[in-house]
Amino acid sequence: MRAVVVKSYGPPEDYVVADVPVPRPGPGQVQVRIAAASINPADVVLPGGAYHDVTPLEFPHVPGNDFAGTVTETGPGVTAFRVGDEVFGQAVPRVLRPLAGRTRPSLSTGSLAEYAVFEADTPLLTHRPPGLSAEDAAALATTGLTARALLVTARPEPGNTALVVGATGGVGTALVPLLAAAGVHVVATSTTADDSLLRALGAAETIGYEDAYPRGVDKAFNLVLPGDRLDAVAGAVRPGGGLLTITYPPPGLDALRDDVDVRFVLDLDGELGGMREVAELAAGGALPATIGRRYTLDEGPRACADFLRRHTTGKLVVMV
Repeated sequence: MRAVVVKSYGPPEDYVVADVPVPRPGPGQVQVRIAAASINPADVVLPGGAYHDVTPLEFPHVPGNDFAGTVTETGPGVTAFRVGDEVFGQAVPRVLRPLAGRTRPSLSTGSLAEYAVFEADTPLLTHRPPGLSAEDAAALATTGLTARALLVTARPEPGNTALVVGATGGVGTALVPLLAAAGVHVVATSTTADDSLLRALGAAETIGYEDAYPRGVDKAFNLVLPGDRLDAVAGAVRPGGGLLTITYPPPGLDALRDDVDVRFVLDLDGELGGMREVAELAAGGALPATIGRRYTLDEGPRACADFLRRHTTGKLVVMV
């Protein structure tokens, strides 16, 4: 089969598309013919060598976490899925087991490929609803999980004001409509080009990346700034409000304001809701997918490079 292959540590410009053996499912696993996959930070950061001391890669390495496709084979013991089922979800390549959940980890052979093998018993894999396209499902896997976890953790009330920093990215374009549907007044950071998109998704106001943040917001969501650079975001929150962040390094709680509830949100086990809940929100129209650019599998290395080098709006999706 053909796959995006990383042969050694280096930039995404060094990735290639090559033939590799088709992976076969073992006990408790399913083989999936990939229809679409989307690009995530791990696809470029880890092969770039930033964390090679903590999570060393084995080469050749096939990247890819988010996917949608069709079950083509099931291993012994699998009862939740059958051949022909349309599925989607999120899984990290097996070599990155330390980054997966503790209880029912979602692991794979890498989704930027024609076929991949996944663990069947995980909340991060589910059936794809008929009304949700494969490309939209692939775009919503990690972003939908993360946006929903943020919403459940924040528990905003109707009439609250929320600042969303990094609103134009994958998680941001999933979070903004969920907040708007909850009756929240959303202030989103944006480029001029993305202003109309964010307003269509439900943002009440947009501000430029260099503009001062509004003061006195009830909730602030940081989706892009490093976790050790959140002083300005924390300063925007009213006393007793909340700051939620998803970026590394996790903020030191004593380094920010003691009158703001600071939360680092990372739900690897799907304890706040898994892919089934994402599917329900998407099928019901509450969670739209925002796809910035589409690529073929042969263009997969360029998709990874664009993710790292260019401003991206929503998700970059590879159609396999």
